[in-house]
Amino acid sequence: MKALVRPATLAGQLTRTLVLWVGGVWIACVAGTVWYVDREINFNFDHELVEVSHRMFDIALDTLDRSAPAEGPVVLAPPPTFDDAAVRFQIVAASGHVLMRSADTPATLFDAPLAAGFADAGEWRLYTVRHPSRPLFLQVADPLEERSTAVNRTLYGLIVLLCAVLPLLALLLWRIARAQLHSLERLSGEIALRDGLQLQPIALEGLPRELQQVCDHVNRLLERLAHALDVERALAANAAHELRTPLSAARLRLQTVIESPATHTQDTVPHVRAALQSLEALSQRAEKLLQLSRAESGRAFARDAVDLPRVAAAVAEDFWAVHGPGCLTLHVDDGDLQPTLGDADVLAIALRNLAENALRHGRGAPVQIEVMAPATLVVRDAGPGVPASQIGTLVQRHVRQSADRAGYGLGLSIVLTVVERHGAKLELLSPPPGHAQGLEARIVLPPAPH
Repeated sequence: MKALVRPATLAGQLTRTLVLWVGGVWIACVAGTVWYVDREINFNFDHELVEVSHRMFDIALDTLDRSAPAEGPVVLAPPPTFDDAAVRFQIVAASGHVLMRSADTPATLFDAPLAAGFADAGEWRLYTVRHPSRPLFLQVADPLEERSTAVNRTLYGLIVLLCAVLPLLALLLWRIARAQLHSLERLSGEIALRDGLQLQPIALEGLPRELQQVCDHVNRLLERLAHALDVERALAANAAHELRTPLSAARLRLQTVIESPATHTQDTVPHVRAALQSLEALSQRAEKLLQLSRAESGRAFARDAVDLPRVAAAVAEDFWAVHGPGCLTLHVDDGDLQPTLGDADVLAIALRNLAENALRHGRGAPVQIEVMAPATLVVRDAGPGVPASQIGTLVQRHVRQSADRAGYGLGLSIVLTVVERHGAKLELLSPPPGHAQGLEARIVLPPAPH
């Protein structure tokens, strides 16, 4: 089974994006800083070499001139005899003969051409200066490791600071993003509350200009949607209401024709009866349209405590009065029945539609109406049932499953609308548990809060 991936939040995306950009800019700044520091350090060290070489050239020459002649180069004694002995240097004649070197300067250190200026020799930075009046050169050496150490110290300091600050920066950016997106969450919550029953405009104070524009567009959309729904419901209700009176009059006239002996002929009676049945079906359809219009509007729904056994008894009595006591049975669970909040009349409409469908498809067997604990209405028939693949289509309007075209029509659509308006569930089982065939419909209502 494929794991569900939780979508990323906008605050998280903003935080990650900002942290990545800030971190990238910081790293670019670190790189630029390292380049600049390396350049400045090399410049300063080179400048120091130049100063040291010019300052100590005359001092070293004076020492060389006062020294006794020797076969090899004069080695300058280490500190404290000479303050600048820590600087590695040597004095070279124009012929390349080394005349003097510092005590800690190896003979192979100054492996560079004898020319004025800077040169690199392995791990050393060399500077050569020529005496202005004598054919002598002074070469001073400075280790490159000191420069690398200075640059690395600066680089490490900046990186450690970045590693220490970046988590704090991420937390700060996340909190800022959450705070700034609070208005978006408020707007999202208000939009989520809107449905077919609640289409009033959204009124939120203090929204940013961009979100206020979104709110205005949503309000205009809600206004158009509310108008369209009102027109649709009014059309269905008005059409059904206007049809009731002429349909009733036509049925009465046809019934009079059937009951009048003067009109009884072998040819006319079947046609009149067929017309009467068609008018009755049309009257039922008009009544369903009225019920559906009321259920979908939902504006007149009460939210009172409903006694489900009383609702079921009232519906059963209506059917007993019309179809006789053998058409259905009523059973009330002995368990802990609990009241539910809703509109008793509307729930009776839903239960009546389920019972009508069950009688139509029950093949003459009594329909069972049951009230189950804690708050469930059950209607069960013994008809052929519906294949499992088609159960989901029963609640669609005008869908018919049987070969004789006598289907569930608007009935279950009305039931589903009522169930949704009450925050309940509609469960369809075919066949019912413990039965070989049939269809069971359950309206599972939430118990009223205590």
